[in-house]
Amino acid sequence: MIKTLLLFITLLTISSNALLCAFASAKVPPLTALATHEVTQQLPTYSKIYDDKRDPFSDANAALALAQKTNRHVLIEVGGNWCSWCHKMDTFLTNTPEVYKALHNQYVLLKVNVSDSNENEAFMKSLPPTLGYPHIYVSNAQGKMLLSKDTAELLENNEYSKSQWMNFLEQWSMQNTLASALLSNTAASEQ
Repeated sequence: MIKTLLLFITLLTISSNALLCAFASAKVPPLTALATHEVTQQLPTYSKIYDDKRDPFSDANAALALAQKTNRHVLIEVGGNWCSWCHKMDTFLTNTPEVYKALHNQYVLLKVNVSDSNENEAFMKSLPPTLGYPHIYVSNAQGKMLLSKDTAELLENNEYSKSQWMNFLEQWSMQNTLASALLSNTAASEQ
């Protein structure tokens, strides 16, 4: 009986190890286009499209509420359906899963339409001026503007750069801006 039990345990251990090795050696695919599409489906409408019929003030309030609830900053993307570089940037983000995941994990994306049919003039007056489109801003969850950035700064050889985007997203993430503020406050109090 003991020999049978030991044989059973040995076989169970070998089988378990074989299964663990099979799982460990299996390549787990990164976030795929299908998974990116699924994430996109779960986003609020204001994070997915430029819409000249949307109220950017209402969307901004919703984005700020979500940012507070989820402990993220808000990334405001200003552009429009007419803007070829806006489409190029959106395609880059969708087709670069690491950047897409980092963006949506660390920020609430708020797309604001600016077009001939609706310039959203009142909303745009509340932001620093832009030189071109798309243009992005980073705000904390309380609505304090932290950064105004021309997206051309995220290009490398006339293409959006994965490393430029990842550095930008990390640098302006809530964790890094809080750490910077803490260091700044500590340095100021020591003087």
